[in-house]
Amino acid sequence: MASRARRRRDQSRLREASRVVVKVGSSLLVEKATGRLHRKWLQSLVREIARLRGRGQQVVLVSSGAIALGRRYLGLRPEQRKLEEQQAAAAAGQIILAHAYQELLNRHDIKVAQVLLTLDDTESRRRYLNARNTLQTLLELGVVPVINENDTVATAEIRYGDNDRLGARVAEMTSADVLVLLSDVDGLYDADPARTAGARLIPEVREITPDIEALAGAAGTEFGSGGMVTKLVAARMALSAGCDTVIASGKRLRPLAAIEAGKPCTWFVSAGSPLAARKQWIAGTLKPRGQLTIDPGAERALAGGRSLLPVGVVAVEGRFGRGDAVTVRNRDGRDLARGLVAYDSEEARRILGRHSEDFEQLLGYRGRDEMIHRDNLVLLNG
Repeated sequence: MASRARRRRDQSRLREASRVVVKVGSSLLVEKATGRLHRKWLQSLVREIARLRGRGQQVVLVSSGAIALGRRYLGLRPEQRKLEEQQAAAAAGQIILAHAYQELLNRHDIKVAQVLLTLDDTESRRRYLNARNTLQTLLELGVVPVINENDTVATAEIRYGDNDRLGARVAEMTSADVLVLLSDVDGLYDADPARTAGARLIPEVREITPDIEALAGAAGTEFGSGGMVTKLVAARMALSAGCDTVIASGKRLRPLAAIEAGKPCTWFVSAGSPLAARKQWIAGTLKPRGQLTIDPGAERALAGGRSLLPVGVVAVEGRFGRGDAVTVRNRDGRDLARGLVAYDSEEARRILGRHSEDFEQLLGYRGRDEMIHRDNLVLLNG
């Protein structure tokens, strides 16, 4: 009875998620025998994306495959694996990959955008904020972002392995509800299923303990360089962001439908929500770099759940960059909130007390309407 109840919960997690990040590995996208794009499989995945979109869900794709496709296109031999050769392959293969996604998604009247990121982009708060705003805008416009590591300029990522960590960072960045890691295995086993006949799949993990970590091997595939180790790292990162994660086989057609149907997979279940985790990160983890003092009207707006606009700011203290955490205070000096500011300290001083139509003249460009968007702000007493 308990097992059936858990299966029903697992089946509903993906179906009920508002925003889903799907990470696709090279071994699924590239045919081993030919080195070509596995079009039949990709067509199946695209139909799944269209199905999720049709029921109102937003989807972000994190896709490997550029290096593998580019190697064949450029005619690189197996021994030609210098960093610059891998980066050249990424540059060539990315065009093939992006064209395939655009062509296939267009058949379902779905617009697509390519976003190239490195892990550094997701760990620098300024670049993180830029990328988050871009992805948020694309999703609001009804576009499916297809994200890959910018392997033509990245170095550590190529040596490290697959896009699993990047998938987790993107899930965190977009406040996704579910991260799907499509793999060449069904999930996490209590022993290596390739070597142990009686290995059992672990259907649900609520905490990644040292014992769970010990179950992951270091195996990779010919085309992908990740393994279960990187997937557990990704799952841990996603869980800390309040995002449930599922590791499931992508070798079958319609892999997302298989997850919803209760086929074997491993769910890593978060204790909280993406929004709660983000608010906790802003309020309790980041060190404030400056302070904004606001007027009573802005104080009421924040209490009502709205964003902080520059027109309500009366003073700026400290030196901070765009994306840094700042404290928001009222005129009595009481701390009201903490948030990630959309302007650096010099720009904030130029536009304090001003309306958005003045920004271009004051800054030389048309910036965001908000000093701190409500998604990047947490009230300290509310």
